[in-house]
Amino acid sequence: MIRPRDLGYLCVLVVPALLPAAAGMIAAGAPAAAAGWFPLLFLFALVPLADWLLGPDAHNPSETEAPRLESALAYRALTWLVLPLWLTLLGWSLHYATTQALPPAALVGWLLSTGVIGGVLAINTAHELIHKDGRLEPALGGALLASVVYAGFKVEHLRGHHVHVSTPRDASSARYGESVYGFVPRALARNLANAWRLEAERLRRRGLPWLHWRNELLGWYGLSALFALAAGLALGPRGVLFFLLQGLVAGATLEVINYIEHYGLHRRELGPGRYERVDARHSWNSDFRLTNWMLFQLQRHADHHANARRRYQVLRHFDDSPQLPAGYATMFVLALLPPLWRRIIDPRVRRHLAATQ
Repeated sequence: MIRPRDLGYLCVLVVPALLPAAAGMIAAGAPAAAAGWFPLLFLFALVPLADWLLGPDAHNPSETEAPRLESALAYRALTWLVLPLWLTLLGWSLHYATTQALPPAALVGWLLSTGVIGGVLAINTAHELIHKDGRLEPALGGALLASVVYAGFKVEHLRGHHVHVSTPRDASSARYGESVYGFVPRALARNLANAWRLEAERLRRRGLPWLHWRNELLGWYGLSALFALAAGLALGPRGVLFFLLQGLVAGATLEVINYIEHYGLHRRELGPGRYERVDARHSWNSDFRLTNWMLFQLQRHADHHANARRRYQVLRHFDDSPQLPAGYATMFVLALLPPLWRRIIDPRVRRHLAATQ
């Protein structure tokens, strides 16, 4: 059973409602060129405002409370629900975009909105699921990633990012002074290459070639191909193009979030290729209430890296983690404005490193 204080996690369900709301606005006579951008306005203007008004919440579950919360089925069921919800929304969004006579400005807004929602809803939930034991939850996470053509994340994130986070070997850790516009293309390209390399190495240790049915990337990207084929058969070439582009936007959205999570932080090198153990100092944290509800507490990122299998409902705040001045929705906008980002975040990086090195 969900604690009353945790009913806020139902805010996750607001995210997939944004596209139907935009379509309803268009049906009601609102200018399509404006309504197509409504989901982005909601996520990056209204949510930051509401997040600021609700403020942070640094509450941690007690040691006696945590095991009960960890085993509660309702929290898991909410993440499982995302797959059918997202696939239904994605199929409807593709159909709407390719069959309605939307003007170009509205179509661009609709595409970006679908992709960002894919990053926020599909990839973020997949991130929660792929870390879990057993077969069901990693499989649900893999299917979510396949729906946004980002299956490499399932391999690279677990075997690459979590091993090398906050070191030069990690493509998802942004360097101090690096612009998000330089980081995102580099991260997308390197992480894809790393995923195939890591999977090939795993197979080679088993005496198998990379082109083998046990290569899980072949399976997940094969599922992406089936999704694209379904889009093509139902909606033609435009359906395939929209499917691929929404996946690219979703992946870019995830990498902007990666930029926020680790910008400027690094682990001390103990010897050639050897670094200190990951702890709460190596990820940016945010306790802002609304965005934590909407993102399954992804913003308690320090505890996630220290305890990767820990479920979202029991992730903890640590006082020695560097703290962001706002939730991810606000920080996402700041990241897209590099001079403002550096003016606000760079002094925090320097203070944190001076206090912890």
